[in-house]
Amino acid sequence: MDEDQGLEKEQDPESEELFERVNFMVDRHQEPLRIDKFLVNRIEHATRNKIQQGAESGMILVNDKPVRSNYRVKPLDHIVVMTSREPELTEIIPEDLPLNVIYEDEDLLVLNKPPGMVVHPGSGNPRGTLVNGLAHYIGPGLEGSPIPRFGLVHRIDKNTTGLLVVAKSPKALSGLAGQFFEHSVNREYIALVWGDMELEQGTIAIHVGRHQRFRKIMDAYPDGDHGKPAVTHYQVLERFGYTTLIACRLETGRTHQIRVHMQHMAHPIFNDGSYGGDRIVKGTIFSKYRQFVENCFAIMPRLALHARSLGFIHPRTLLPLYFACDLPVDFAALVDKWRVYTRSSVNR
Repeated sequence: MDEDQGLEKEQDPESEELFERVNFMVDRHQEPLRIDKFLVNRIEHATRNKIQQGAESGMILVNDKPVRSNYRVKPLDHIVVMTSREPELTEIIPEDLPLNVIYEDEDLLVLNKPPGMVVHPGSGNPRGTLVNGLAHYIGPGLEGSPIPRFGLVHRIDKNTTGLLVVAKSPKALSGLAGQFFEHSVNREYIALVWGDMELEQGTIAIHVGRHQRFRKIMDAYPDGDHGKPAVTHYQVLERFGYTTLIACRLETGRTHQIRVHMQHMAHPIFNDGSYGGDRIVKGTIFSKYRQFVENCFAIMPRLALHARSLGFIHPRTLLPLYFACDLPVDFAALVDKWRVYTRSSVNR
């Protein structure tokens, strides 16, 4: 690579978004050359075929405009390539799984993910995932060409419920991936957290990154010495004394961001075993209260986190879309139980 042809990866391996951007600035002495030939030796593991598919899907931009694979690069062109942060999924077995699709058109679909469903296959989860279900539901992409990652542009945790948007066309995939990368997607989560939040609303701006010892979980780094910037805006919805129901709006999308931020604020999410919420954090240790909390854990044997709303710009029509879904049955029952307990405690 020539000195002036700089490569910069805007990569975040600890993000819920599934694409990254690779930036190039073309050397001032570059001779005209097809962009697929130009990129094939500059992107690791790239092939001309993959680059051509990426161009046809609108995933290659030159000076902020999508180009075809026969575009000839010119001196000082700024090239942006959107690539998957993870290896392409292979040997996906289509499965006829129940998918709660709440909106669908020719470009995309929005679904409400149930608890317990892993988003994509991995070690120990080769089948029964959302991707397996999408492989059956969507099938081949536009003109018989499979859509990368079966249209996934973001993900939520296995035991978190709520809204996900999935692309059904290459144009939609590139448009949605760009919006998630620019953090222009409006995402709101509902969480029940331990303790009585001090403020009615606030913003948590603390780095989130991989835990230094326990690599399967994340950690907060208030000094910014590790991890990536993470911003969560929260607002109190209802107070139950020992717990608080809050709404969280994500400005960034780091893995486990809300869970880590709430733990750092000493308000871990209720029944979040990875971040200290699966025990009595606030309240007494008397037997009646302890039994009440154990009953709450039994009602909702997972973390109390739900992706309630999702707003974005439609990648083809450019019209704003907004979707919302109710709390799942177990979460709603948990909240009702805390309401009743709070009222009975006040009336004693």
